[in-house]
Amino acid sequence: MYSQFFIARQLPNISHALSLQKCLLIGNYLMLTSFLVVTGCIFITFGYDENFTMATQISAHIATIVFAALLKIGYVLRCVALHGFGQRNF
Repeated sequence: MYSQFFIARQLPNISHALSLQKCLLIGNYLMLTSFLVVTGCIFITFGYDENFTMATQISAHIATIVFAALLKIGYVLRCVALHGFGQRNF
């Protein structure tokens, strides 16, 4: 079986299983990192805006858009890997 956050010791008998495993790992870590950054940017932008300068708030607004896009790319990578492993539920 494949692992969600580490390279599995035993992969399925598929010719490109290692590539799919790496794709799954990259997608999962990209989603996790992007989610944390977007959450932090939302707190900077809307939750604690009085504690940050205008330049920091503008940067957080821009970073929210960029990292939300990276979150979606991570999800697509994850879906491609799971489809390659034969799963039909994402």
